[in-house]
Amino acid sequence: MAGPLSHVRVLDLSRIMAGPWATQILADLGADVIKVERPDVGDDTRSWGPPFVEGEDGENLASGYFLSVNRGKRSIALDMSREEDQAVIRDLARSSDIVVENFKVGALARYGLGYDDLRKVNPGLIYASVTGFGQTGPRRDQSAYDFMVQAMGGLMSVTGERDDRPGGGPQKVGVPIVDLMTGMYTAVAVLAALNHREKTGEGEYIDIGMLDVQTAFLANQAQNFLLSGREPRRSGNSHPNIQPQDVFAVRDGHIVLAVGNDGQFRAFSQAIGHPQLADDVRFSRNAERVRNLPELSAIIREALIQEDLAVWVARLDALGVPCGPINTISSVFADPQVQDRGLLQTLDHPCMGPIKLVTSPMRFHQAPLVFDRPPPLLGEHTEEILDEFGLRAPPFGAGVQP
Repeated sequence: MAGPLSHVRVLDLSRIMAGPWATQILADLGADVIKVERPDVGDDTRSWGPPFVEGEDGENLASGYFLSVNRGKRSIALDMSREEDQAVIRDLARSSDIVVENFKVGALARYGLGYDDLRKVNPGLIYASVTGFGQTGPRRDQSAYDFMVQAMGGLMSVTGERDDRPGGGPQKVGVPIVDLMTGMYTAVAVLAALNHREKTGEGEYIDIGMLDVQTAFLANQAQNFLLSGREPRRSGNSHPNIQPQDVFAVRDGHIVLAVGNDGQFRAFSQAIGHPQLADDVRFSRNAERVRNLPELSAIIREALIQEDLAVWVARLDALGVPCGPINTISSVFADPQVQDRGLLQTLDHPCMGPIKLVTSPMRFHQAPLVFDRPPPLLGEHTEEILDEFGLRAPPFGAGVQP
């Protein structure tokens, strides 16, 4: 494996999305990620479909959901309830730099696989626990999924159209954003701990809670509330702090405007044939545009509906005004910019055949990333990993044999 983490080994005891997203980031960066899965069943997301990759006999080899979060990993099938397999996991932890798990609080300790257990065999181990609500607090023992945390963490209260508009009401984000952001925070945390270990030799225990993450990335909406005391409300696509930023109808569809400063607004005013707006005291500064948004929006809507999308995009691009179409997923992958950046690649798998996958957005010049390992079949690398570590697959009732 290439990449800046090619010297790092990760033992991935996580499943579903948040933990696996973190370990996929580490795999993208070149780490050797060993994914431990339940025999015969595997990660829950293997069955989360359709769509599935189907084998020659019609067997479901992997779901699209599983493929999206497990590239670059090796899979070993072990039963954590068996003492023999617990011993194998401890042996793997002995030679690992990082462990990521997302079981309920205290669950792995019952199997002798908690942080206190594994640091005995590897004092320098970095161990990250990902849960819904963290290791402390009144909800620590409760399960959580992305959707419920989007609701509980306030995100759905500021996402969606206003209640008094058609289609109004709370909405979740179209991807599991809490899981993804939790994975991102987890990856950042373990890399920070890895850097700290390089200086001190000390391992680390990291406690990540999904509700903590959701609360943290309320970002400007949270700070708006803390500053003003006013409850943020859903406003559809309209930005609460910067205007004009919204979706506007054009003659043949819709355009997104993302005017970010007063200079861009002056150029935008010229483009739509109303240069006087930039000197109008109601609109010349962003704060005034936000305060007088209904009047401004009415002028913009009347102007934009006169021309087609392509005309507006070309005109605004030429003036440096951020804008764009609302692409479908297929349109995203057809975009020349996305194609040029290599975000879509095809990897060959001996059983699943060619698989199209989205790859990492990170680009390194000195240690370029290489994507050459597709998501694994369940237990695909069990024998390979056991041989590599000098272990034999433990039969029932037998200890691990070095």
